[in-house]
Amino acid sequence: MLRAYFPKPIFFLLSTTLLTLSAQAQPADPAFSWPDGYQMALSLTFDDARPSQPNGGADLLNQYGAKATFYVVPSSVEPHLDKWKSIVEAGHEIGNHSINHPCTGNFSWSKDYPLEEYSIEQMEEELMEANRQIEALLSVTPTSYAYPCGETTIGRGHNARSVLPLIARHFQTGRGWLDETANDPTYFDRAHLRGIPMDGKDFDEILEIINQAKSQGYWLVLAGHEIAEEGSLTTRVSMLHELLPYLRDSALEIWVAPVGEIATYIEEQVR
Repeated sequence: MLRAYFPKPIFFLLSTTLLTLSAQAQPADPAFSWPDGYQMALSLTFDDARPSQPNGGADLLNQYGAKATFYVVPSSVEPHLDKWKSIVEAGHEIGNHSINHPCTGNFSWSKDYPLEEYSIEQMEEELMEANRQIEALLSVTPTSYAYPCGETTIGRGHNARSVLPLIARHFQTGRGWLDETANDPTYFDRAHLRGIPMDGKDFDEILEIINQAKSQGYWLVLAGHEIAEEGSLTTRVSMLHELLPYLRDSALEIWVAPVGEIATYIEEQVR
């Protein structure tokens, strides 16, 4: 009898790939179920309070009845305050995205507020001040947070500390960035919600991500910045013109809601 022969490195690679694909195909715990027969949940999120969000972006979402979560920096809200108040009135969620948008000092534009030089106490005061300012501007106190640049640690080396416990203490959720998977509700870490970028992607790319999450029964959190057609860190309007009617027409399968609403449901089901 002839046998197929693979060198050990190739056999290991094939085995690892098959295990990975098998793991990706595993659905969420069957004991967990989304409400009303939904097969998955999906949140649209946008960072930084960029001008394109109150100036056209939110209107596009409203046109299709999609409620999003906007993680804002207070200083960027003030120049368009009336429009941000309208966003709140339309039922969108306002989240906290810090005062200074601190990221690693390896970014040239982040040298003034490098996370490598932050303390937990400094970060806590900044986030609480952001909440105070947002409440004063928009009469809402954020319970959702998004890590600037997706960074979840401060300091360096042996002195590095995770920010996750701080976020867990003060917020219902903390959303990441540049993640590679949607959220399994049975492994839900409210302080480290996985966020998958939608910036720069066309509808077919987003649809593939949605179908993967649906097959697993997961919660997909899509993260964007600008709402326009061109430029870096931009969620394309043309993509949204395909995605939003698709989500509206899939209303019996996909639960589309802000982060806080879906997080509350999961917490009630899995606690």
